Amino acid sequence: MRAVSLALLFAGSLLGWEAELVSVDKIWDRAPHQAFTDLIRFQDRWYATFREADGHVRGDGRLRVITSADGSAWESAALLEESGIDLRDPKLSETPDGRLMLTAGGSTYRNGELVGRRPRVFFSADGRGWTAPEPVLAEGDWLWRTTWHNGRAWGVSYTKDGCTLYSSGDGRAWTRVTDWDVPGCTEVTVRFTPDGEMWAMVRRDRSGDDDFGWIGTAHAPYRSWTWNKAKERFGGPDFERLPDGSWIAGSRHYGDPTTTVVARLGRDSYEPLITLPSGGDTSYPGLVYHDGTVWFSFYASQEGKTNVYLAKIRLR
Repeated sequence: MRAVSLALLFAGSLLGWEAELVSVDKIWDRAPHQAFTDLIRFQDRWYATFREADGHVRGDGRLRVITSADGSAWESAALLEESGIDLRDPKLSETPDGRLMLTAGGSTYRNGELVGRRPRVFFSADGRGWTAPEPVLAEGDWLWRTTWHNGRAWGVSYTKDGCTLYSSGDGRAWTRVTDWDVPGCTEVTVRFTPDGEMWAMVRRDRSGDDDFGWIGTAHAPYRSWTWNKAKERFGGPDFERLPDGSWIAGSRHYGDPTTTVVARLGRDSYEPLITLPSGGDTSYPGLVYHDGTVWFSFYASQEGKTNVYLAKIRLR
């Protein structure tokens, strides 16, 4: 579909980089509600995924995968669904054997009330043909994002009792690593430095005095964590390591209006740099660094309904 340009220029400091918002384009708007995005570059093509449904929660959510050779012209590659299950929060990663892996949450509703939930995984060799959904972990878990490092998958699942770090050799069978003592912990993205240090960007729903996000770091075997509190609440967090070793992040900004922001992330700091054209029901970005540019998928509803957008942020 033809992209609709929304914004052109913003500059901000990013350590040794200049961060310039080059463009924001609408790349999908065909469902009543499309949200909760992720983005990956795979086999020299772009793939984005998101949930399609009638609204933000409940219903029979389906997962759309779209693809593009150049990031401008997008087409549908697949539509993943499971009868009676509301699929949401799709996340893409590439397995060590060169396949795409998609993780998602699957919820069951009865008369509009949530009665069960469990993560699912899907696999694809080409981004178009996908395996049937396979339940993983246990009933009540919500595995939010998977990151591969040294041949293993890592991810954090949250339940009503808190967050647990898991690892897997194949994306199907997961082993508990450690439980986190992080009050209100929900959505988590983990990433790695070249020397194997794991970083975590953690959304916290209100627990005690505040709901500010936490930033964590740990070395192998990843059972002992150092935690620092950001001065912002996170929503749909993602972050990516840049060539200079710094981190660029994306999240929801809980202001008036609610927006999606691009931010600098440090061990004990989180600094919003760019507010993207967004509002209302928004955030859940996917970030990919490629050839000096950060490609940043997200959803927003400032045009009257939720649509999926792609921002390009040039670093120099």
